Amino acid sequence: MNPEIKECSDRKVVGLSATMKQNEHHKIPELWKRFMPRKKEIKNLVSEELIALQIFPEGTKVEIIDEYYIWACVEVSNFETIPKGLEVFTIPNGKYAVFLHKGMDASATYHKIMTEWLPTSDFKIDNRPHFQMMGRNYENGSDDSEEEFYVPVKAELHI
Repeated sequence: MNPEIKECSDRKVVGLSATMKQNEHHKIPELWKRFMPRKKEIKNLVSEELIALQIFPEGTKVEIIDEYYIWACVEVSNFETIPKGLEVFTIPNGKYAVFLHKGMDASATYHKIMTEWLPTSDFKIDNRPHFQMMGRNYENGSDDSEEEFYVPVKAELHI
């Protein structure tokens, strides 16, 4: 696992969110089913890429994820014309480790990032949202599907 380390600017996103507990993975497709018909109402898209966003409470450990927020969203240029009923959020700027994920077992890839790559890297998790970018090579349900995992990181201080 060799991620690309990227410095990302703020991203303004519009979409729908929900709270999720560890064993409530059924909420993810439900959220996307509610959001996708509304996407066409958003007029100021930066691109057609979809963004799956997770916001964890500060101090969350990968082994103990209790409750967190999930988003189905897209990036917009501004918040001036937001359709009624949709929510806005700004993903803060910062450094991200970006991993290419292929196939449909996203949880296995994420687990490898957290338990194999992270402990051997020079980074630790930063308290910012995690997100996945699903562009033209994303194909839900396909083993050939591709998406990028953005994991917020900061340099690990070695003493």
